[in-house]
Amino acid sequence: MEKTLAIIKPDAVKKGLIGKIIQRIEEEGFKISGLKMLHLTKEDAKAFYIVHKDKSFYDSLTDFMSSGEIVVMILERENAISHWRKVMGATDPALAEPGTIRHEFGSSVERNAVHGSDSPSTAEWEISFFYKDMQLEKIK
Repeated sequence: MEKTLAIIKPDAVKKGLIGKIIQRIEEEGFKISGLKMLHLTKEDAKAFYIVHKDKSFYDSLTDFMSSGEIVVMILERENAISHWRKVMGATDPALAEPGTIRHEFGSSVERNAVHGSDSPSTAEWEISFFYKDMQLEKIK
């Protein structure tokens, strides 16, 4: 069983899409082993997206991610990382395949409804960022 981190971003939370996205996650065979809603501070958003600190979109992204509530989840299933990325769709909703979450609910590269880890090492780091208080199995 592989684990990945998923985030329902502020745009999707504000649009009332939490239930639809969670339903899709469950329909795709994921087990949700962690779930919480929170509001990131700008400092927390900067820390979470530190990998992008030298990119032109860093400030805008961290402003957006700290602009409202998010839902953070740990998802589990076989090939969780690659399967979640397939379900999410391309970062740009205009390029995402029909039927993907970003195609259905995203409006721009930044406001694209959801986030997902891109590798096992990233998933491990991202999960520990939000779930410091939990005892978590090592991601393999």
